[in-house]
Amino acid sequence: MVAVGLPEPTRTASRRPRNVRGRRAAGRILPMIPAFALLALFFLGPILWCVYASFTDVALTGATASTPHLIGLRNYRRMFDDPAFRQSLWLTVVFVLGSAVIGQNVGGMVLALLMKSRSRLARAVVGAIVVGAWVMPELVAGFVWYAFLSDDGTLNAILRGVGLGGKSWLYATPLLAVTLANIWRGTAFSMLVYSAALSNVPDDLLEAAAVDGASAYRRLRHITLPLMRRAVMTNLMTITLQTLAVFTLIFVMTGGGPGTKTQTLPIYMYQSAFKFYQLGYGAALAIVLLAVGAVFSVVYLRMMREEV
Repeated sequence: MVAVGLPEPTRTASRRPRNVRGRRAAGRILPMIPAFALLALFFLGPILWCVYASFTDVALTGATASTPHLIGLRNYRRMFDDPAFRQSLWLTVVFVLGSAVIGQNVGGMVLALLMKSRSRLARAVVGAIVVGAWVMPELVAGFVWYAFLSDDGTLNAILRGVGLGGKSWLYATPLLAVTLANIWRGTAFSMLVYSAALSNVPDDLLEAAAVDGASAYRRLRHITLPLMRRAVMTNLMTITLQTLAVFTLIFVMTGGGPGTKTQTLPIYMYQSAFKFYQLGYGAALAIVLLAVGAVFSVVYLRMMREEV
């Protein structure tokens, strides 16, 4: 009887921890269900609708506004045959590389390095000025830069005051103008990220390298930057995705013009969907913009996984 009765308590004891783990997992998941539901409603739902709409001829007006038809890949074939799309895609890549990858990233790193060795008062003043541009609404920032670079703007008034004459900056160099405006507005985020990362670099390593005769550049290249690698990749991914979605700044300053010289993908998508009422084609452009952001994210994530 002892031999027959022993296995049952053993099986019961093995089932009990499994049941306890299941209840604990359920207890952790249940409070997150409302958050998952909201994400599905306001994030996943619009994406799925956009994917569906990109395969239809849905429009804002006309017969297809109420009864759209499935048209397969016609929107995508039209897109890749459209010179305006190819130009907007190229302008988007140039704008992201110049504004985010080079401008905001390098500018934020330089400001963080300069502010690290300055007094508390200097850091507070510079930080307030730079962060002030970042917290300014994008609409206001666009009007500020439009007023600064317009024909009768502040920059031309200064140039005429010193006898250099003015220039129509928003017509002569529109892409450079919107790129500089976005750098001015977004550099503060990179500066804050890199300032926090620099505070975690051990000072004893830098001091030991300085004692060994390493220059400031070699200390930055071989000690500081490798230890900040994850912060750099995370910051690059964040500001790249933010810059891909920039719409209001460009729309206020140039409206995508003159002509199509600043017509990035968000501008082209807006005009296709809400100016020419082609929602299906605009949805296809939105899917391509989402894919471009995914490509940048995958590249940064792969670089982040590499050994330092």
